[in-house]
Amino acid sequence: MNTQNTSLLLIFYGFSNIAGLLILWAAFRQPKLARLALVMMFGSAAWVNYSAAQENPEVYLNYSRYAITWYADFISGWFQAHITLMVSLIAVGQGMIALGMIYSGIWMKIACLGVIVFLIAIAPLGFGAAFPFSLTVAFAAWKIIHKDDGAPLWSRGAFFSD
Repeated sequence: MNTQNTSLLLIFYGFSNIAGLLILWAAFRQPKLARLALVMMFGSAAWVNYSAAQENPEVYLNYSRYAITWYADFISGWFQAHITLMVSLIAVGQGMIALGMIYSGIWMKIACLGVIVFLIAIAPLGFGAAFPFSLTVAFAAWKIIHKDDGAPLWSRGAFFSD
């Protein structure tokens, strides 16, 4: 990898972790703002992952270089033969998480659990998943479950009191 690509990856890595810390801060102070950030994050990830899985699925094999050994072996093995299907299913799950975060009550809580499970599942990708971003945002989702009133994001006064 050339130094320009390395520098760009480090910038994205830093940006991701700063964004993760901001989401965590919002989860404590403004849980609805944190939910909105997760809607945007998972909604855009769903679109990007689905598109990439259809157009350029082999790009996902690059994650094996940063992953812990058994995860890299999985990526280079079974996953390699099923990239389009698996990433498409992951994208659908990410889209469902984004939708669930918009809604209220049990749907929001299920979406938060989806965030936690997904982000813990990608943590073994290490640098490829901007570790520790995944754990920081998983903790933020857990905090949202406990701090947010569970009202839909579109409700009157969701972000600002009347």
